[in-house]
Amino acid sequence: MGKSKKDLGRMKTNIKNRIAELEQLVRMDPLRRKPAIHEELAKLKKDLIEYE
Repeated sequence: MGKSKKDLGRMKTNIKNRIAELEQLVRMDPLRRKPAIHEELAKLKKDLIEYE
């Protein structure tokens, strides 16, 4: 079964909030010592584009 507009809206909002949190952490890690953060941010940005 598909997802409702309300569910998609919530998912999009949650992704945007998580992206905002991760961007702060990424700015503090310019040398990519924590690659998991950078990978998660890239994945979330890709997912956000798919939902729009």
